[in-house]
Amino acid sequence: MALTIGPLRDDLAFGAKVTGLTAQDLQDDTMRQHLRDLWTDRGVILFRGSDSASLHRDLSQCFGPLENFPFKESTVDGHPDLVKIKYYPDNGSCYEVNGAMIGGWIPWHSDLIYTDTINRGGILRPVQLPRRGGQTGFADQIAAYDRLPEGLKQAIDGLHVVYVMDLNYANMKYARPKHIRFVRGAESFMKIVRRGYQYPRVIHPMVFTQPETGRKVLNVSPGFADGIYEIGGPEGDALLAEVIGYSVDPSQTYFHDWRADDMVLWDNWRTLHCAAGVPADETRVMQRTTISGDYALGRKLDGQGLDLVAIDV
Repeated sequence: MALTIGPLRDDLAFGAKVTGLTAQDLQDDTMRQHLRDLWTDRGVILFRGSDSASLHRDLSQCFGPLENFPFKESTVDGHPDLVKIKYYPDNGSCYEVNGAMIGGWIPWHSDLIYTDTINRGGILRPVQLPRRGGQTGFADQIAAYDRLPEGLKQAIDGLHVVYVMDLNYANMKYARPKHIRFVRGAESFMKIVRRGYQYPRVIHPMVFTQPETGRKVLNVSPGFADGIYEIGGPEGDALLAEVIGYSVDPSQTYFHDWRADDMVLWDNWRTLHCAAGVPADETRVMQRTTISGDYALGRKLDGQGLDLVAIDV
């Protein structure tokens, strides 16, 4: 199959689809640079029609070195740089979402936003797909910033969002559906949440500039957000909720229907993602790499004597 490159969807301002990539293509320095440039420009790349299992880690390293995931309970045995994202009917985190029992549901978020050093990106691929459900959603935050009214851009300039590490998504202030109830947690989930208070709060700027292009990025993750650092209380909460409405505008999101030969790469600095989940009796197993590279704008908040003046946004 010849390699082809096209849009992810014709009406989207982000995303690309690459079909037929091979291991031989990855040996070509020109091709590797072309893929990196495409990623910078489009933010999300769907790779389809490749031997995804053998290419997964090599393709990921085309975009940067891999790093180990901080929660060892969620990694693949023998591969600390591979995250296992799974839901089993007898061992998986489950929520009642708007009246339906949903397994493996994850709200809109940026990976590792609850730490001060977020990763550059990742590549997700399926290991076992469900018969129903299991979509992954993506939302570009360069396009989201461009949609903001000018007054709202000015209002958030120089502000920061506080994030907390709480993996119980029913506790989310800004990413929860209208009706949600935590039903049960996977074994790995229960081990991680026992350490929840050991993670300090962190802050990240609400806007930053993509270094390669100078484009502004709306840097707000609905998941794990607790409020605006400079404006506490109802005023700050209302401002953050208004901004988040633009960040996950349903008309500008993409939900991917997985095939067995798919891999999806996303830029974690500029793209939100979510998991739509599966019916509670289904099984879904995915693996994800973690591509290293911190943008160096996050800061620990608790007990660190934070100096906001020193943060360059």
